[in-house]
Amino acid sequence: MTNELTAFLTRAESLLARVEALLPPPVSEPDWTATAFRWRVRGGRGCLDAVTHPHRIRFADLHGIDEQKTAIERNTRQFVEGRSANNVLLTGARGTGKSSLIKGVLAKFAGDGLRLIEVDKSDLIHLPDIVDIVASRPERFIVFCDDLSFEAGEPGYKALKSVLDGSIAGTPEQVLIYATSNRRHLMPEYMAENLETQRVSDEIHQSEIHPGEAIEEKISLSDRFGLWLSFYPFDQDHYLAICTHWLMHFGLDKKSALAVRPHWRQEALQWAMLRGSRSGRVAWQFARDYAGRLAVKPPARKRHP
Repeated sequence: MTNELTAFLTRAESLLARVEALLPPPVSEPDWTATAFRWRVRGGRGCLDAVTHPHRIRFADLHGIDEQKTAIERNTRQFVEGRSANNVLLTGARGTGKSSLIKGVLAKFAGDGLRLIEVDKSDLIHLPDIVDIVASRPERFIVFCDDLSFEAGEPGYKALKSVLDGSIAGTPEQVLIYATSNRRHLMPEYMAENLETQRVSDEIHQSEIHPGEAIEEKISLSDRFGLWLSFYPFDQDHYLAICTHWLMHFGLDKKSALAVRPHWRQEALQWAMLRGSRSGRVAWQFARDYAGRLAVKPPARKRHP
């Protein structure tokens, strides 16, 4: 009997060892000395990964969005000083500085205790867990959701609504959500909704008795952001001014190198035409290419708009 028990325990220990090898490692404590984090899910468990080299952008490098800079700087300053502040939704044209402005906020206020947590849209269902992790921390945290949009029925939609304003558990005062999107209402809207009808099949039409309620549901998420900032495509003068800024950043001198190459403006406009957009991102990409073709060495520190 003793031999049988010993053999059983040996087999059980071997089985447990194999099972433990399949389990995810225990979640380690985040490195709270970092200023930026990413939420990562491994083996079904989420954790805050410290970003060793966060993308630093200065407010001074963001041109053509002065009103938006003023508004988000004021809101964030209120937040880090412990005063009331709003969640922020930044919407509008692509490449106009929405996500860059949030990164600039971190660079400006990190010394005042501000921290940034980037969360992918697919991981928004973990927002309550993230809030719980940082709830007892003394720092101030901005949860950053970039390029946010939803289709009907996505689980992250309900999770974000609850955290913004709607859960029985209140959101801690040291947490705000800053999100960017190309859509003001974060969900697709259809012409059929304006017609107050929906085609079910070729023979049947179905109309909602209260179509306005369906529309209200779609706009209710964006309505929970207290501060809306809109971004628009730049006009030609603004675009060329941004090109000038980045060309100088990449080592070209305005009084000599740019003055003797007046054709760069035409090249910059052609570059924007090919990309179908006049934006800060396109200006940065043009300046990077143009300086590289002139064999100008980039500066030691690089910043992306």
